[in-house]
Amino acid sequence: MSKVALESVRAEAKDPVAMADELVAGLRGGQPKLAVLVADPKVDHLGLNRALRDRLPSTTRLIGWSSGGEIDREGIHHGTAVLGAFSGDFEVGLGAGTNLGMNALGAGSDAIEAAASELGVKRGDLDTRNTVGVVVDDGFKWKKEELLLGVMEKNQGLVTVGGGAGDTESDPAKQRAILHLDGEVFDDGVLVALFKTNAPWAALRAHPYRPTGRTLTITKVDDETGTRALEIDGKPAAQHYADLLGVGVDELEFGLPRGFAKTSLALRVGREYFMRSPWKPLPDGSILCANVLEEDSTLELMELGDMPQMTKDFFTKELPEQVPNPQASLLFHCSGRYWLAQGSETVPQLSDAFRSAPPSVGANCFFEIYCGFHINTTLTALAFGSDD
Repeated sequence: MSKVALESVRAEAKDPVAMADELVAGLRGGQPKLAVLVADPKVDHLGLNRALRDRLPSTTRLIGWSSGGEIDREGIHHGTAVLGAFSGDFEVGLGAGTNLGMNALGAGSDAIEAAASELGVKRGDLDTRNTVGVVVDDGFKWKKEELLLGVMEKNQGLVTVGGGAGDTESDPAKQRAILHLDGEVFDDGVLVALFKTNAPWAALRAHPYRPTGRTLTITKVDDETGTRALEIDGKPAAQHYADLLGVGVDELEFGLPRGFAKTSLALRVGREYFMRSPWKPLPDGSILCANVLEEDSTLELMELGDMPQMTKDFFTKELPEQVPNPQASLLFHCSGRYWLAQGSETVPQLSDAFRSAPPSVGANCFFEIYCGFHINTTLTALAFGSDD
């Protein structure tokens, strides 16, 4: 019989030593194998890391990241730190890669190689039946596709979930992401955690959209970044998208009620839909997207549903079907979903949906990772259970 369990503790932002005292004192389950910290970016991350390292057992590994909102079973919070303590029947290998902005492929490769080495194998020899990866990056470097090539290049069957360390700052010039690995605090990097376990586990993802059956084709992409759609269905991108929705181009930007947030895009892979939400129309008539685009790719138009109810249904119906007796979950919740809830005045309902989750530690993040894909407006989750 095998299981992985989690308990979490939350503390309000204050002096880092006092926060560490409160977080560690709140743990009741003995000596954890892995501690996961998510904290508001305004917290003194370096001071909190040092204080936690001094108080946690020397054998407890520590990872963490800054967030756009901290998550536990009581909902979404701001100005706090949440510490999740994982215990049970698992081994963990940790690794980091740096210089993400300049060499994302190398950073991803270095991180997975180091994590696999801690499990005593090469990354190409990881057993994908009992090993799953968590990938957290400096989201503001905009390098998810490239770093994932490095993570996945030697073992494309490895299941991965994760997201970008985030911030609550809206000014792009001031946004900063922070990562933790044991006693190190850094940015411009990527963190990989490998869980090896015989306990039940599953990587899952939930988004608040439903397919419409209508598609469009990205027919021209800019050569420099690959993130601007110049033409859709052979027509100027922004105007054509607006025409499809029956709105003006000035109504498209993500977050406005009748544009990209309401009718988004997804890549269909078999029976699954991976969200590829456009971001905003640009003055030259193109559309800026968060993901790298591929010319002649066909995407499906997706219609926004009841996000709080769909999130609750994910926790009460889908997750227990995939993971027997769920005991622990790591959650990567897109900040875009939080913005949608703010725009529709449903933040309390969305926050309340997390009360239906298993014991959890998570954060609002800057775009998400699921099975080697860079996605958005999605909740990705790694859940563990018990086969008792």
